[in-house]
Amino acid sequence: MTTSQTILVTGSSGLIGTALVATLEADGHQIVRAVRRPVKDPRKEIHWNPALGQIDHDRLEGLDAVVHLAGASIAGKRWTSAYKKELLDSRTQGTMLLSKAIAGLKRKPAVFACASAIGLYGDRGNEQLTESSPVGNGFLPEVCLQWEQACEAARDAEIRVVNMRFGVVLSPDGGALEKMLTPFKLGAGGILGNGRQYFSWIALADAIQAIQFVLNTAALTGPVNLVSPHPVTNRDFTKTLGQALSRPTIFPMPAFAARLLFGEMADALLLASARVVPQKLADAGYDFQYPTLEVALRHLLGE
Repeated sequence: MTTSQTILVTGSSGLIGTALVATLEADGHQIVRAVRRPVKDPRKEIHWNPALGQIDHDRLEGLDAVVHLAGASIAGKRWTSAYKKELLDSRTQGTMLLSKAIAGLKRKPAVFACASAIGLYGDRGNEQLTESSPVGNGFLPEVCLQWEQACEAARDAEIRVVNMRFGVVLSPDGGALEKMLTPFKLGAGGILGNGRQYFSWIALADAIQAIQFVLNTAALTGPVNLVSPHPVTNRDFTKTLGQALSRPTIFPMPAFAARLLFGEMADALLLASARVVPQKLADAGYDFQYPTLEVALRHLLGE
């Protein structure tokens, strides 16, 4: 995107959305945010309400690209049946609404870059997972599958659709790493379960750069894994984070304790193993700024 483009972003107030909007605006692009509250600036915002199926169709005309990041936080609350429904609905309703809306435009955007997650692969042990690996079993794989399928209308309208399967996005300002920093700084960090489960991650700066790469690379379509090329086990992640903070990591959390604290979420997010690699990004020539965990943590923690 060398010339200035008009890009709609949903989820613009989240960890990824905030950084993405700042980067795209700095590059000279015009950003339109989809917001649920009343619109303050009609030039920079459009109103939508996915739960009610509402979106301002007229304001979608003239968009060059759509980046859809909105969805309830996977780790935001304990997974009650009500919250699991919210996790699914917040992804599928918004995606379907946007997908159908842009499919019906006179001038369609060139690309619909929709968030997804490596949760689609489920708990797969040591198996190396690429975009062509089959979907796993369980709640998160089912959510991710329906999320990606909700893009169908845009695909049918011959819009280039990219399902960005994010790994754990690392930033000290939000998400998983921010939550880990306090116990680790206090010397209370340790491995989770047996520590052998694989943890597929990406530094926030690479996540933002990879989204830009996706928008710019016409050959990329369908699922694309947004993860670093070097997934690590929980044991290695724990050791590397402890070293980056110069703190011991001697307080393990057994699997049963994780399940007591977090319920079903523990098995899906903390104890599951997903050894995911960014095959399509690599094949398309993407160059990671922070390919290894040690380099990424040094950058993120200012070491």
